[in-house]
Amino acid sequence: MTTLLVIAKEPRPGRVKTRLTPPFSPAEAALLAEASLTDTLHAVAAAPARRRVLVLDGRPGDWLPPGFEVVPQCAGGLDERLAAAFAGCDGPALLVGMDTPQITPDLLTVDFAGCEAYFGPAEDGGFWALGLAEPDPALLRGVPMSTPVTGAVQRERLTGAGLRVSDLPPLRDVDTAADAEAVAALAPHGRFAAELARLRAAGRR
Repeated sequence: MTTLLVIAKEPRPGRVKTRLTPPFSPAEAALLAEASLTDTLHAVAAAPARRRVLVLDGRPGDWLPPGFEVVPQCAGGLDERLAAAFAGCDGPALLVGMDTPQITPDLLTVDFAGCEAYFGPAEDGGFWALGLAEPDPALLRGVPMSTPVTGAVQRERLTGAGLRVSDLPPLRDVDTAADAEAVAALAPHGRFAAELARLRAAGRR
């Protein structure tokens, strides 16, 4: 079975979701980040997996459900941190971030029988999921992160290595307030949507 990896930052004010400020305060942005991470972790917890690993920058809190190993992120750029996450796996692995609270256990249930890689593109040009049947950190190192071409470069890296790639549906990351509204509408019963509605009711738009 697959190892499911979640790479995340501890949801502390000023360290996460800074593009939500404004209209939200740093504390409110951190609450939305925590809600997004919580929904992500619960989807991972409900999906079949050999291991569930949170690759964390910071310390775990009471938002962490049982059944997860927690390992610290390494130093370096995001490409190095993603590469190190895969380096800790000795079999098939699928990695996701904390910015897509609309993910479901079904989306995370992958079968490498017909491919060597899974790729989940993000609407902003990045990617929300990356799966490797045989984790190879070299497939990530040097990929430019947080650019409009990140996803295209990463997918080309996979196909250039001769891997058969199965594409997952494109998803929208939560980066801005507009993203938050759109994603909450896609998953109206999640913790993220509830937190956003609470903040709206408190007077935020």
